[in-house]
Amino acid sequence: MKNKYWIAIIGVVFVLCAALVFFPGKEAAAQSAQVVSEGKIIRILDLNEAQEFTVAVDGGYNTITVKDGKIAVTAADCPDQYCVRQGFCNSGAQIVCLPHALVISFLGESEIDGAVG
Repeated sequence: MKNKYWIAIIGVVFVLCAALVFFPGKEAAAQSAQVVSEGKIIRILDLNEAQEFTVAVDGGYNTITVKDGKIAVTAADCPDQYCVRQGFCNSGAQIVCLPHALVISFLGESEIDGAVG
């Protein structure tokens, strides 16, 4: 009888752990973002204020748009367009344009860089 009890407890713990691994919680949305170009802070933006502006560098430009609590690079003249294809974000990894040395970081998030699962 005791063995069945322990097997049931271990089974429940296993199911709960598996649920946490496969169904993680949603990341909290950042309230602001920092735009850095060529190593210099250009702007710190409130993601609740709709705005659009262009950052010009020697090699080209990036147009940054903030709306609905999210931010995106909506236009750029870099060859790969990776920064544009990332779309609108409000948390998670940085938005990066390597050819123009532009980085958009979200502020107010936890300092965890990654998780091992």
